[in-house]
Amino acid sequence: MEPVALYLVATPIGNRGDLSPRAQEILSSVDFIAAEDTRNSGTLLASFGIHKPMISYFDHNRRAHGEKILARLKAGETCALITDAGMPAVSDPGEDLVSDCIAQGLRVSIVPGPCAFVSALAVSGLPTRRFSFEGFLPTVKKDRKALLDELKTETRTLIFYEAPHRLKDTLAEFRDVFGGARRIACVRELTKIYEESIRSTLDEAVARYEATEPRGEFVLVLEGYTPEDVPPPSEDDLVALWQKKQEAGLSKSAAAKEIAKEFSLSKHEVYDLIKDL
Repeated sequence: MEPVALYLVATPIGNRGDLSPRAQEILSSVDFIAAEDTRNSGTLLASFGIHKPMISYFDHNRRAHGEKILARLKAGETCALITDAGMPAVSDPGEDLVSDCIAQGLRVSIVPGPCAFVSALAVSGLPTRRFSFEGFLPTVKKDRKALLDELKTETRTLIFYEAPHRLKDTLAEFRDVFGGARRIACVRELTKIYEESIRSTLDEAVARYEATEPRGEFVLVLEGYTPEDVPPPSEDDLVALWQKKQEAGLSKSAAAKEIAKEFSLSKHEVYDLIKDL
């Protein structure tokens, strides 16, 4: 097996005590460290007595610095990739570096540890069996609306990151799209002194933050859509719908998927009904 070239090392999301002994060992042993912010990471590493050459790697320099990192890895050096907090390569430009390493035949390994969205989900009190991590919402208004409309009937628990200065607007948008009764956990400052998990409905969350100025980075954990009881389609309705979607040029699979969503059925159930007719 090829030796590891790139290590993905999770760093604390607040409490420095969460940097694992193995993470410290790897960070001390690699040739250099790629960090989102070399100043912030330098302070963290110095507190553990770790002093290594560093190169910045973030969204705006990912292409140029990614090429430099790849060249050094191909020359036989080892690198640890870290972010300011949490797991690199998740909702992070590090995913590009991982992909490039794999394409070049360079071995990538993981040093697991803190992750903000998984921690928030675990403490939210909402269903954890199935979830969808959405990260930060698009900043362009029409793109945000399109995504939220797409998620309106998503039955999995939804997880978002949000900055404090945008929280009020985001909660208002959530209420307008998902309905004020939908449950949400607003989790902030995980593992820090002022850690807080506010569990409420969207109506209550909007009212709370209208009177309180949000502080700290937030993870929003939103209850998934619960389908209402929809009466099963009649044979005539089903035939008409099927024909209409076929005439519109949809494939059998796409037509079945749309009908299934409309009547809260599975695609297999739709196929069975069509077959019976």
